[in-house]
Amino acid sequence: MDANQVLKAAQATLTGSMPFSEIVASLIGNGVEYYLVDYASKSFTFYSAEGAAAHAPLSFEDLPAIAEDFDKVSLRAAIVDSQQHGQKFRDFSKRAVAAGVQGYLAFLRGQRVTYFGRQGDQHTEWFPGAKPSDA
Repeated sequence: MDANQVLKAAQATLTGSMPFSEIVASLIGNGVEYYLVDYASKSFTFYSAEGAAAHAPLSFEDLPAIAEDFDKVSLRAAIVDSQQHGQKFRDFSKRAVAAGVQGYLAFLRGQRVTYFGRQGDQHTEWFPGAKPSDA
């Protein structure tokens, strides 16, 4: 995993300077298998298949407190706005924490994201066009 390139992708996520599809392609191209966005610690952690990890701060000063209750309907609305309307990561993050998202794991190879709340609630969202296997 090329940690310098991964950290550049994290910075592009924060600034909104690159389309999300390009960020994902960069992460995959630089050996990232999955990553964690942790709103509680305000950090990203990127993991390779070989077990390497790269950490980056999630430096949004104006995020609201993580809501106590998990609101799947509000979370889904925020996801759809990002997928269909190009909502920026900062705006998505504000809406996600207001919906009770403490963090999420994005599985690039598995083409899904699992969001989790403060009480253990979870929601798995498949990448557009992906679906669960029949296995």
